[in-house]
Amino acid sequence: MRFAFHGEVSDTLASFADRLSAALTARGYERTDDLATANLVCNFVNRDKVRPYRRENKTTFCAAIYEGAAPPADFKEAISDYYPVLVRALSNVSVRVVPGTEVRFGTMEQGNYAITDDGTDAFYANIAERLAPLAESHLVIDNIWNADLEPELWDGDEVTASLTAAGQRLDALDLLPAPFPIQDYLEKRDLEHVMRLYSIGGLSYGNLSARKDDTRFWMSASGVDKSNLQEIGRDMLLVTDYDAAKQAMVMSVPPGIEPRRVSVDAIEHFKIYREHPSVGAIIHVHAWVEGVDATEINYPCGTAELADAVADLVRVQPDPTHAIIGLKNHGLTITGETLEEIFDRVEPHILRQIPMS
Repeated sequence: MRFAFHGEVSDTLASFADRLSAALTARGYERTDDLATANLVCNFVNRDKVRPYRRENKTTFCAAIYEGAAPPADFKEAISDYYPVLVRALSNVSVRVVPGTEVRFGTMEQGNYAITDDGTDAFYANIAERLAPLAESHLVIDNIWNADLEPELWDGDEVTASLTAAGQRLDALDLLPAPFPIQDYLEKRDLEHVMRLYSIGGLSYGNLSARKDDTRFWMSASGVDKSNLQEIGRDMLLVTDYDAAKQAMVMSVPPGIEPRRVSVDAIEHFKIYREHPSVGAIIHVHAWVEGVDATEINYPCGTAELADAVADLVRVQPDPTHAIIGLKNHGLTITGETLEEIFDRVEPHILRQIPMS
């Protein structure tokens, strides 16, 4: 694994940068000046004049590192400070450094958490330990579309009809992906760059899937209006397999259309369906239910590591067919017999505010 520094390191962060470099090296990373080959880019930015690092490779994990004067007074102040830096720097995570006091990590999913600076090597090793698993994760956002969908499915079936109805129920919950719409913080050019980088068709929210048979499932496409799921191959796709060598999801689509990409969470749903034949449907919402088991590491969405973390928790639930799994600082993955059964069971317990840690 390789890491690189980008931007200008201020005098007050010079010691932090040197010790972070040493901690990453001690973890087995190799420092490089070739940013295009780095797994992790530490982009040192000025809070008041953020300059983004436009990564060339979608597998590069970018951390925007900047200096803060003091710890935030409360959660709201923390969000208002780090979120603009995060999106303007086009980063996966922000790292706000108050020298000698704390380092605070902020994520796109609105979560933020701090570790206290005690000046020891263990403190810097802790920073490296939090960055490395994210930088080492593998995105599964590529798609392979085969124009081999059975003609009798070109207009959908009873399963896709259930997705359409469930999408309307999801929309009626009126949940938002984050309190700060990313399109309000990024200029048009930067927004287009983010959408290309992550293969996002839009800034829509949540996803739904339902089993078709033993090996296939229907799933909502990325970035579509969940309240109006209609067109096969565009709004809903039939996922047939996962090509591990290419790190790509495989779909059957009707001939003669330009398909959309499936939701980035398809790899997670794939793993759950293959392991648990009794699971008939899965939904993902950016909300919470009290008392659920949750993932420990805030892996980026669409990574094999997040999929494995969720699948591991589903596996140990008393009833994997009716599981509710928390995604740290992000939301919920919920399994069930049908989409209707999931909504009937969970909707009364949904909390709009996701607890952050």
